[in-house]
Order: sequence, then C-alpha cells, then structure tokens
Amino acid sequence: MKAKAIIFDFNGVLFWDSHLHENAWAQYSKKIRGTALSSEEMVHHVHGRTNKDILEYLLGNAPTAEDLKTHTEGKESIYRQLCLAKPEEFRLAPGAVELLDYLKAKNISRTIATSSEIGNLTFFWENLGLENWFNKDTVAYDDGHMAGKPAPDIYLRAVKNMQLPASHCLVVEDSVSGIASAHNAGISEIVAIGSAGTHPTLAQTPGVTIVISDFFELLELLRTGRAGSL
Repeated sequence: MKAKAIIFDFNGVLFWDSHLHENAWAQYSKKIRGTALSSEEMVHHVHGRTNKDILEYLLGNAPTAEDLKTHTEGKESIYRQLCLAKPEEFRLAPGAVELLDYLKAKNISRTIATSSEIGNLTFFWENLGLENWFNKDTVAYDDGHMAGKPAPDIYLRAVKNMQLPASHCLVVEDSVSGIASAHNAGISEIVAIGSAGTHPTLAQTPGVTIVISDFFELLELLRTGRAGSL
C-alpha cells in the first residue's frame, strides 16, 4: 500500500537543533545535579525522549506534576534563548521549505509528531511559519502523559489525528529510538535523515526504507517517483 500521508519528526528533522537541545540539557543538568550530561547519556537518555523521561533519569525518580512543569520550563527557557541568539540558524532544515511547498501543491497530507511540549511547539509556530504547511490541530506533541520513544505512542497519536491507518503513512525520523517508535506504531515506510556518518547505522535499523542527508534528496526522489511512495 502506497503511503497517503507523511509525518515529520521535528527536532533534528525539520529543524536541525540537536546541538541546541544538548547544550540546554547540559546546562540544566549541571544546575540540578552538579554535572553536565555526557555524550553517551545524550544518546541513550535524551535524543527522542520526552522531558518527563529525561528528568526522571536526571532526578533519579519520577517528577511530580509540579516539578515536571518547573523543570521543563527551566530547560526549555534555556533552549529558546539559544535559538533566538542565532537567528541566522533558527530556520527550517535545508530543503524543508521546498519539500513542504511541493507536498502542499500536490495536496499530500502531512503533519508533525514531536517530543516537544506545547510551549516549544507554540514557539516554533510563532517563529518558523509552520502554519503555511501544517494544521496545528493534527500535530502530536508531548502532553506530559505520553510514553517517550521508542514507544509507539507519539506516532499512534499522529495517525489518529490524521484519521488514517499507520500503514498508509510515511515517517521521516533521525534517531534510532524515533525510527523504532514509528516502526512499533506500524508505519509502512520510514525515511531516515542524518549526516553521512550516520547512514550505515540508520540503514540497518528495522523499518528504514531510505536514508537521506537532506530534504533536497527526498524532494528529488518524490519528483522522479523513486521514493517508492507518495
């Protein structure tokens, strides 16, 4: 069954901001536990995880609702300041605008599934022009009650919002945990995006159909019919 819709992860996919989140979590980790998160901890306990998951790891126990709200705002405040500090870098990933314009012109359904919470989602909406391509009501985001990746919850929510079965959707992801989340949700096709050095690992991850370096590649594949979907 060819995919009828495309779901984008956001952080590290539509917006290449992994280094900003790592910087913000390193600063906040040092504030609450005295030491910054290591590179290995970033891979295993940050990338693709919800704030609740990350804070539970940092605190050593599940945060209360009040603590979750306080710590989330503390970390995300640092993150948003980092975004605004370099406006020349605070833009969608290479080829994203061109791809999204193509999908819009072809009337191909699309949405976002992100581990970001509502504060950051609103921040992105206000600063990156996402309303030009997406309906905010269909976006799946971390509401504080959703299991983090690799659990399938975020993608199950996205396909439910789009009123389509998972088998009719294509997902674009950058992390192994995110790919596993989409695969566990029954997504039919998964496009993995990352730098050349990550391609071997991404290509071997269960569920991955194609590996790309940027959205110009995916746009070309779609235009020439070589993506095997859409």
